[in-house]
Amino acid sequence: MQDYSKLPLLKQALQQDPFQQFSLWFNQALSQGEIEPSAFTLATVNTDYDVTARIVLLKSFDEKGFVFFTNYLSAKSEQLKEIPKAAMVFWWPKCQRQVRICGLVNKIPATQSDEYFKKRPRESQIAATISQQSQPLTDREQLLQEFNSFTNDTQQPIRRPDFWGGFILNPEKIEFWQARSHRLHDRFQYTKNKASLWEILQLYP
Repeated sequence: MQDYSKLPLLKQALQQDPFQQFSLWFNQALSQGEIEPSAFTLATVNTDYDVTARIVLLKSFDEKGFVFFTNYLSAKSEQLKEIPKAAMVFWWPKCQRQVRICGLVNKIPATQSDEYFKKRPRESQIAATISQQSQPLTDREQLLQEFNSFTNDTQQPIRRPDFWGGFILNPEKIEFWQARSHRLHDRFQYTKNKASLWEILQLYP
């Protein structure tokens, strides 16, 4: 039976700022050797109440929010156009921890997307440029041919396509969950009050 007693989470040990708490846990996930600590589940919904979720990679975060990148014509982007709210869930099994975040989502400035795109490996730049994300693909060979053709045709710097860029989720609630014995898990929820200050509430498991 799994031992969940290693890392208790006490209210007095929490950072008052949830971004500082997230940074602490994220760095601990890195040090514990989590396979992909930046991976999270992103859940979105449209006006027809079609809820979808997928794994996305976190690229940066600060007190303004959590940033990820995608194709602006993708299914997730289309849903975010209709309802610009989303939920993020990080799961770090080695640390026996989960972080849930929900809030408003907006596009980041184009200059910020340009800056990140330039840092990507050339192969990733090409893949982002040729992919019609979420659209039907007749044959994988077709995709590989487009990739090889683009690779062979130009050695010039690749410009970020207008249909690709970043989003930032500005959180309204952030919950930190620590597994404990007998399913009596520790849960603490940060919520912004009317004065835009963070309040911490302990929740039943």
